Amino acid sequence: MSTTRKLWLGLAVLLLASFSVLLWVGKEVHQQAPPLPDAVVATGGATLYTRADIERGREVWQSIGGQQLGSIWGHGALVAPDWSADWLHREASAMLELLARDEGAPSFAALDVERQAALKARVQAEERRNTWNATTGSITVSPLRAQAMEVVARHYDSLFSNDPATHALRVTYAMRENTIAEMEHRRAVTAFFWWTSWAAAAERPGHSVSYTQNWPYDPLVGNRPSGTAFLWSVFSVLFLILGIGLLGWYHAVQSHKEAPAVVPARDPLADFKPTPSMKATAKYFWTVMGLFLVQILLGATTAHFQVEGQQAYGFALANVLPYSITRTWHTELAVLWIATAWLATGLYMAPLIGGREPKFQRLGVNFLWVCLLVIVVGSFAGQWFAVMDKMGLKYNFWFGHQGWEYTDLGRFWQIFLFIGLMLWLFLVGRALMPAIRRRDETSHIVGLLFLSTIAIGLLYGAGLMWGEHTHIAMVEYWRWWVVHLWVEGFFEVFATAVIAYLFVKLGLLRAASASTSVLFATIVFMAGGVLGTLHHLYFTGTTTAVIALGASFSALEVVPLALIGLEAYDNWRKQHAAPWMARYRWPIMFFVAVSFWNLVGAGLFGFLVNTPIALYYMQGLNLTPLHGHTALMGVYGMLGMGLMLFCLRGIKPAAEWREGWLKGAFWTLNLGLSLMALLTLLPLGVLQLSAALDHGYWFARSEHLMDRPLVHLLVWMRVPGDTLFSVGALLMSAFVASLWLVRQRHPQAAALPQAVREGA
Repeated sequence: MSTTRKLWLGLAVLLLASFSVLLWVGKEVHQQAPPLPDAVVATGGATLYTRADIERGREVWQSIGGQQLGSIWGHGALVAPDWSADWLHREASAMLELLARDEGAPSFAALDVERQAALKARVQAEERRNTWNATTGSITVSPLRAQAMEVVARHYDSLFSNDPATHALRVTYAMRENTIAEMEHRRAVTAFFWWTSWAAAAERPGHSVSYTQNWPYDPLVGNRPSGTAFLWSVFSVLFLILGIGLLGWYHAVQSHKEAPAVVPARDPLADFKPTPSMKATAKYFWTVMGLFLVQILLGATTAHFQVEGQQAYGFALANVLPYSITRTWHTELAVLWIATAWLATGLYMAPLIGGREPKFQRLGVNFLWVCLLVIVVGSFAGQWFAVMDKMGLKYNFWFGHQGWEYTDLGRFWQIFLFIGLMLWLFLVGRALMPAIRRRDETSHIVGLLFLSTIAIGLLYGAGLMWGEHTHIAMVEYWRWWVVHLWVEGFFEVFATAVIAYLFVKLGLLRAASASTSVLFATIVFMAGGVLGTLHHLYFTGTTTAVIALGASFSALEVVPLALIGLEAYDNWRKQHAAPWMARYRWPIMFFVAVSFWNLVGAGLFGFLVNTPIALYYMQGLNLTPLHGHTALMGVYGMLGMGLMLFCLRGIKPAAEWREGWLKGAFWTLNLGLSLMALLTLLPLGVLQLSAALDHGYWFARSEHLMDRPLVHLLVWMRVPGDTLFSVGALLMSAFVASLWLVRQRHPQAAALPQAVREGA
């Protein structure tokens, strides 16, 4: 059996086993998710909340932005509190105050240390006692806790209204006035917040940890990291060391087995003329730059909300574009413009690889582009109407704001996008089919490219696996299929196969060695990538198995990055392989940047928040977006830029490339991203981490810390990095525009020989 056949077999077995385990975990999550009670009753029999209240509260929370306005169980925006942690601490504090007054003290702080300790122990027992009755479907709370719940509910009723008493707090949290206009809806949302906090402290039956594995950290209610979190954090480091050792051994054994490729004397793609459908992908790249610029503008606006709260330089911006909307659009556009660049690359490369232009391919490419614009405009409009309370709850799930970070689109728009991806899969697949049938030296790379195309098309369907009332633990399970497996997983396999094919076509790699390398890289990546999805789910109402599997396999995700320096050097060296490679200098330089940010953003900053014990304290602090920004933009954004430049070389072969503009764009984008990370996100995250360790997670996200002058200064320190980054985006946009707007210097180059049969 040949090496490539062994690798294909290994990849098939790996994916089958990994997805089988992932689906089994999904079944466990479904069966052991925190129970939703039919009623929450006081000991005396009074009903405090019903299941309908909790369900309606979740609908209201989703309609105002959901995870884009504060967070639940650590997932979401960073300016407002984590509502689960905030409610939990406020409720425990309220109980302490009520108990102190029962003893005749003016406040809890007025008691002596011994009495305080006794009352704290009583409150801890109250919070951690699980009174869920599966027979009656109810949760029972003591009169003391019922009183405390009412105190906290009144606070939230005031906060989400336009009550002047909590105006300053709304400014700090970047909430608009009357965030929830109807009193009944405000009461319902308190039911949902209470339930999420109850699951965070109530011990799972038969265990000494809560449904959320004792997250968030709050000594006041007895929430401390479990032994499981420590144990599997240690094992994850051991798995990382073992994986790096095995990878290093494999590389040492394989590195000298084959002679390097003989680089051709001239560019093998110089005589290529793009087909009509390939030229039609140009509008996708224009769209990429447009979405990228808007995303940057919204990102700056979102960051500024953290300083002025409801305004932007004196203008009451929250009345028109609330924080939850700007952040929704900012995060969605990040995925959309990067995905558009990659999808366009697939549409461009497929006829080149297949060697033919299928009939009506250009029509399909143009139609898909129109669908993309309709989805962006329609979904964004629906989200604005939802957050501004102009849609109502009846239609919110289908056309408004689903409230789940990165998957905020209304269900109608999700289905529309899924259908669009099916069309993309059809267009790319039929154009690739001749190459798949040829079975030449590149067939293994093309086969992997085709399979990743299928996975990209189908895996977005995971976002359709939950309904309006699906348990939040299951929503999180399926949501991360989309965010992790779709965006971070198979898109990366797709990009790796595309780059390998390009380098083979350019004569920089031997087809056989490239096939082996791509298959091996895919196996290494997927070995941790599939089950590594679970590290996002440590504290979302899941089981201990999620921590064990997530910690073990997410550590393996970092393993390939151990040799990333070799990949970066190899890519950098390719631009000097032949004089004609100067044509591809900047695409390759962006691939070098991908390697750098893979090491720093995905590797260093990713592993920082990867282990259970680290994420226990850091989830939802600014160390999380430190990893998110440097990995999403640094790896996937830079990769999208590099792929776009490769395609533009073929679409506009006769256009003059302004090297100075590209050089400026490359360095300002990378320096800007570095400054953004080092001047704001890293120090602010460390400051929050220190506060969380000293006082509890609730404090690290509270107004007591986030409204301090030092925090505002750190947010203002984003300006240099954001400015440089914006300059880079403008330079890149100007460069792309110049390819069409500036007269060609070498018009004779436009009459290149026809290399691909059109209309075959």
